[in-house]
Amino acid sequence: MYISLEAKNIIHQSIIESINNIQASLGVLDKIEQAAKILVSGLNQKNKILICGNGGSAADAQHMAAEIIGRFEVERKSLPAIALNTDTSILTAVGNDYGFEHIFSRQVQGLGNEKDILIAISTSGNSKNIIKAIEAALQKNMQIIAFTGKNGGKIEEILQNSNHINLIATGSSTARIQEVHGIWIHVLCQIIDKYYK
Repeated sequence: MYISLEAKNIIHQSIIESINNIQASLGVLDKIEQAAKILVSGLNQKNKILICGNGGSAADAQHMAAEIIGRFEVERKSLPAIALNTDTSILTAVGNDYGFEHIFSRQVQGLGNEKDILIAISTSGNSKNIIKAIEAALQKNMQIIAFTGKNGGKIEEILQNSNHINLIATGSSTARIQEVHGIWIHVLCQIIDKYYK
C-alpha cells in the first residue's frame, strides 16, 4: 500500500505534538506527586477509588480500575477501585429516569463514602456528568483528582484554590490530551504498586 506524503506528514506531526504535550506535563509534576500521595494514603486507610469518564476517557477509567483491582507491575493485594462507566444497567436506568448528566453522580451518591477518592476524567473539563459527579463527591467530603485538558474548563473553576487536584494536560487535541492522561494513569499506578502497604 502506498502512503502519501500528506499521510507521512500527519504521522510526523502527531508524534511531535504528542512528545511536546508529554514534555509539557512535567509542569504539573508537583500536582502529580500530590495526587499520588492522596491515592496511596487513601488506599492505606482502606478507602476506595471511584473513576469516571466519557468515550476515550471511559476507557481510561476502566484501564485504571483494572490496574488497581488486578495489579500494575508488581504482585500485591487487590485494591478497591470502580469504573463508574461500566455497568450498562445503571447507566441506562439513571440516564433514562434522571438524564445522562446524572449517570455518575447517582453512583457517587450511592457508592461513595467520606474520604473515598473520585478520579474524574474530562478532556474538555466541561462534561456535565463529570461536573455533577464532582459536585456529589464534594457533598460527601470525598477527595477529588480530576484529569482535564486545555485550560481545565469548568472543573478548574470548581477545584481551584481547594485541597483537590486538577491535572491539566495542555494542548487542544482530544487525542493528545488522552495520551498524556494515559501516562499519568500509569505513573500513578506505578506509585501505588511501590508505596501501598
